[in-house]
Amino acid sequence: MNDWPLTLMAVHAHPDDEATGTGGVLARYAAEGIRTVLVTCTDGGCGDGPGGVKPGDPGHDPAAVASMRRQELRASCDILKISHLEMLDYADSGMMGWPTNDAPGSFWRTPVEEGAARLAELMRRYRPDVVVTYDENGFYGHPDHIQANRITTAAVAQAGLTPKVYWTTMPRSMMQRFGETMREFGPEGHEPDPAEAAALAEIGLPDEEITTWVDTAAFGGQKFDALAAHASQGENIFFLGMGREKFTELMGLETFLRVQDTTGAPVPENDLFAGLR
Repeated sequence: MNDWPLTLMAVHAHPDDEATGTGGVLARYAAEGIRTVLVTCTDGGCGDGPGGVKPGDPGHDPAAVASMRRQELRASCDILKISHLEMLDYADSGMMGWPTNDAPGSFWRTPVEEGAARLAELMRRYRPDVVVTYDENGFYGHPDHIQANRITTAAVAQAGLTPKVYWTTMPRSMMQRFGETMREFGPEGHEPDPAEAAALAEIGLPDEEITTWVDTAAFGGQKFDALAAHASQGENIFFLGMGREKFTELMGLETFLRVQDTTGAPVPENDLFAGLR
């Protein structure tokens, strides 16, 4: 028997990412007695400031935004019952193509080997049985998400300890329902941009390629509250506008692509820890 607890480590780019894609599994596995570790790579300083002031606009203070978002992240962790929060505190790189991508200290311009070494140290400390992060495109092309994938992949290879590694994803059928919900809850009379709709349709994977389907509906309320804890970013968090019940209906299933496994557990599976307990 191992002398350490079963452990899930989620590696995310910004404060609030933990709630959107993995809030359900973090809450579910914490309730099952599994140790949950969240690694947040950036400070979130490219988020909205007080009053919704945008990055680059007069009055936007990245350091103040980062401080505020750190407090919100801790509140989210409390709601999800996350056992350990680790912050790498790289500067938020902003969206692809922003000048902040190349700012000194940004996560995007940090050498992969540097970030990977820090993350590998955390992996050796916590010895995660399951690691979750984004796919190679960061799910939708955000530079910090892409970088999180890169350092996680390198850290797993360095640490050599993780039986199972997953990338967050969504089945295309769910993306279609998500698009319909966006139209339902979007501004009245708003016609979706065809280019945006086409891009949305390409996110995720065909249903038959999804390896792991985890039912987290029982924890939908926690997931919604964790997302709501990031109140400063409320203008950008579309899901909060649909209310708790519709949110749980749409977001009560979390899906993943298993990219590393030493257990031999058959797929499709409904448990990240299949083959480990």
